[in-house]
Amino acid sequence: MEKNREIIMLNISGEDKPGLTSSLTDILAQYEVNILDIGQSVIHDYLSLGILFEVPEKNESSPILKDLLFKSYELGIGVKFTPISEQRYNTWVQNQSKDRNIITVVGRDLAADKIAKVSDIIFKQGLNINFITRLSSRVALDDEQKHYSCIEFSVRGTPKDSQAMRRSFLEISQNIEADIAFQEDSIFRRNRRLVCFDMDSTLIQTEVIDELAIRAGVGEEVAAITEEAMRGELDFKESFKKRIQLLKGLDEKVMKDIAENLPITEGAQKLISTLKKYGYKTAILSGGFNYFGKYLQSKLGVDYVFANELEIVDGKLTGNHLGEIVDGQRKAELLKLLAFKEDIHLEQTIAVGDGANDLPMLNIAGLGIAYHAKPIVKAKASQAISTIGLDGILYLLGFRDREVEG
Repeated sequence: MEKNREIIMLNISGEDKPGLTSSLTDILAQYEVNILDIGQSVIHDYLSLGILFEVPEKNESSPILKDLLFKSYELGIGVKFTPISEQRYNTWVQNQSKDRNIITVVGRDLAADKIAKVSDIIFKQGLNINFITRLSSRVALDDEQKHYSCIEFSVRGTPKDSQAMRRSFLEISQNIEADIAFQEDSIFRRNRRLVCFDMDSTLIQTEVIDELAIRAGVGEEVAAITEEAMRGELDFKESFKKRIQLLKGLDEKVMKDIAENLPITEGAQKLISTLKKYGYKTAILSGGFNYFGKYLQSKLGVDYVFANELEIVDGKLTGNHLGEIVDGQRKAELLKLLAFKEDIHLEQTIAVGDGANDLPMLNIAGLGIAYHAKPIVKAKASQAISTIGLDGILYLLGFRDREVEG
């Protein structure tokens, strides 16, 4: 008669200490057990270790469990044994083939309601949480500096309604002051190579054309046209021509003064320096002006810049432009061209922007991020960041604080 396979789940908990895992696995090695799965986590120096193992047919489980029990007592840790049937084990193996996804929750703090509301949506969508990882660093209780808090859920399964889930995440994010990203856990997510940024109100916290208009004394007229365009109520090319015509006669020296005082967005320098450190390429794809894009390229170390060129004659703006207008469709085309030039798949690209004219590139990129964007843009983009700086994008790529700060 064939002997039933003995499969046992070993759970260890207690204060973490050096050599603990080594001592326990050494006992298992002496009995030549087959380890089917193993996982360990440590929270605040408190260890949770799980080992799923199969007892060899030539051995009985009793001596193994006895030795493990004595060693656990000696180490001062708790131990629990759970027999697992072959059927249950095989069902578990089959479930491992389900889709894997990553849900990232990031904000200024890690209040319990954030985790509660997100995990409730995960549950209602029929997903199982495999594990939860903190990506942000731990801080002292009396640390008054501004920090980000970020956790990452690894979930298994297919959402009942992925669009409804994204809408739910977007809705609660406004109430809990956190950004929630949902991504497929694919090889492309772990291998992004190109990040394309809008410039105005993304890399910088202003619309340059509005700054120019103020200097030209037509601030209100231009701002009104800009808002219409960003809300998607006015064709970008039409609005662009209307606005630059109002700048006719402005001295080009004004551009230099504005460039030197551009308000760089929170986290932009940290983000781009980190991306460069790890071999990413970066680009500015802007419906703004090349003069300011080139300035930021020099200041931040961006690889590529594509923006609109203002015509200047005798040191004055003529109210006209040179070359093709960079609108939403052109941004998308440029992203494709850069991906081709860098010999990477579109799924390896990231696009970041805030306005309606950014949607074409946000929607074709492997990861499209609406940054502090208008409601219509947040609703149509796959991901959104509204509570923290641009460097929060690093969390969506799976970076931990220690990898950035180191």
